[in-house]
Amino acid sequence: MSKGRIIVTGASTGIGEATVRHLMADGYEVVATARRGERLARLAEETGCDWVAGDITRDEDVARIIGEAEIGGPITGLVNSAGGAVGLDPIAEAKTEDWLTMYERNVLGTLRITRGLLAGLRERGGTIVFITSVAAHETYPGGGGYTAAKHGEFMLARTLRMELVGEPVRVVEICPGLVKTEEFSKNRLGSVEAAQKVYQGVDEPLMAEDIADCVAWAISRPPHVNIDQITVRPVVQASSTLIARNDNPPTALPTTSIA
Repeated sequence: MSKGRIIVTGASTGIGEATVRHLMADGYEVVATARRGERLARLAEETGCDWVAGDITRDEDVARIIGEAEIGGPITGLVNSAGGAVGLDPIAEAKTEDWLTMYERNVLGTLRITRGLLAGLRERGGTIVFITSVAAHETYPGGGGYTAAKHGEFMLARTLRMELVGEPVRVVEICPGLVKTEEFSKNRLGSVEAAQKVYQGVDEPLMAEDIADCVAWAISRPPHVNIDQITVRPVVQASSTLIARNDNPPTALPTTSIA
């Protein structure tokens, strides 16, 4: 018997993909969504999940994602994993288009799909998980656009938690620190070589599966238990920029990458 039917955004890679795999293994029905349909199709073959390709920054795509997902049954949960960072420019050199991209992906896209599912979740109960970042609560040189976007997503989650108090909807925020994934740092910095430097000297960064485990644990709590916020970092990381590396003493580095 299914434990519920959950939509996971950003499911074509990284934390979103790992979350789909974990929830499917735990007995949930999962609808994976992201822009890249070929990766979702492969994930479905490997896990048995349902999938709908679409871009959550487009209203028409969000409506289609929700409509197709609900054909298989009522939605009881949403994991907002889609997002990402672009660049490490200081404020003086900030590119407006990069900031717009980050705001669309992390805040407005998350708003669109969350808003679209709220009526049903309020009626039958459910859980909404926001995977933000420690960057939602800290800042660092070169991180202004990303930290601003993630702070906006955090405020979306926190405000929703207050607006829904007393209703049967749980709102969870999970704030990862340094997570080594296939694409996050590469997409942010523009090359595999630059991305590798982010994790240089770090033997045990977090992996996508670590965050997926937190998501699954929070969702699996009894219905009266709301896990308001989880901050999770590798042991070697104390803040967004303070990381102990095996080839150097702990130093504050501006070129960090936060999932």
